This record gives sequence, structure tokens and C-alpha cells, in this order.
Amino acid sequence: MKIVGVGCGPGLLTAQAIDAIAKASLIYGSDRAIELARPFIDPKAIVKTIDDFKALKNLKGEAIILSTGDPMLAGLGYLHGEVIPGISSLQIAAARLRIPLARVVIVVAHGTGHESAVSETVSELNRKKIVFLLTDPRFNVDHLYDALAAQVHTPVHVAVCENLGYPDERIVVERLEVCPHPLSGLYSMVIGDF
Repeated sequence: MKIVGVGCGPGLLTAQAIDAIAKASLIYGSDRAIELARPFIDPKAIVKTIDDFKALKNLKGEAIILSTGDPMLAGLGYLHGEVIPGISSLQIAAARLRIPLARVVIVVAHGTGHESAVSETVSELNRKKIVFLLTDPRFNVDHLYDALAAQVHTPVHVAVCENLGYPDERIVVERLEVCPHPLSGLYSMVIGDF
């Protein structure tokens, strides 16, 4: 089994990922991941939309599992098998904002754990780190802003990074006091003194 990162948007697959996808006869992925890989999928390949992510750990053999972004950034890299990396939203955001990755700490608020992600973000900002916050559509941005205003005592900028890699990509950078909000559910945030 191979877990293949398809990038966070169109055209962000690596040559290694394209090669693995093109040779695959059985492919699993979310609708979004399949769409990103579609140009490279052999028409004879069996393509299945993932309905039950827990069942993926039982797959064997030559199956390819597509993971949006990079499998090791809150993706499917926890599964057993060879991991082929993808270009992540973290890489795109850092490149667009010209922030060296060595200055960035990753905080995941994707799925559960929103409250702990807010606490971790506050803690890292007080350590003078730049936080890449991987969110989901249910993440409460206003709660985050309230916590940052009350508990962070250094200058902070916030970048709301939406639809990274897509034609409608949008990045808004403001001081914390302005509290920029996402317009879509596919977004991440970069927070810190940058």
C-alpha cells in the first residue's frame, strides 16, 4: 500500500506522486483528493471514494490511498505503507508569506481538539514562535482571537490563507486587532510576529 500526497491544490503533485498514481490499478481517496489526481489516473484503474477512514488500515496489497496536501501534515500518513509526500498548505503559506519553515511551529485544530489548539497557539506565540494553524470549517476563529488578545503580549500578525493553490487563493494579512476572518471552509492561519 502507498499513501500518496496529492498537494493542497491543483498542479501541486510531485513527479513521484504522479508516477505512483499513473501506475496504480486500485485507488482510494476523498472526492477532493481524487479530483486533484484525476488527470494522472489510468482510465482502467478502480477508483473508490473513501467512506470509512477507519477501514483504510485493513487495506493490503497494491492499493494507493490519496491524501490531500502532505500525508504527514494531519493526513493519512499514520497508515502502514510507503508514504509519498505532497506539497502541503504549510509549504505554500510559508512560501507566499516568505517565512522560513525553521521559524514555524505547527498546531493542528483539524477535527477535534479545538480548545487545546487555542491553548497551544497562545503558548507558542508567547515563546516568540510563528504558528501555522491547520483548521477545519468548525474552528471558532473569534474564540481564538479572544484568547490571543487576552493572553499574548507580543506584536502579532494574522494571515488567513484560503484555498491555497487554487485559482481563488486568498491570503489576508492583518494585525491581530483587525481580526481577519475566512470566507470559506478551506483555510489555515499563520500567526505571529512576521
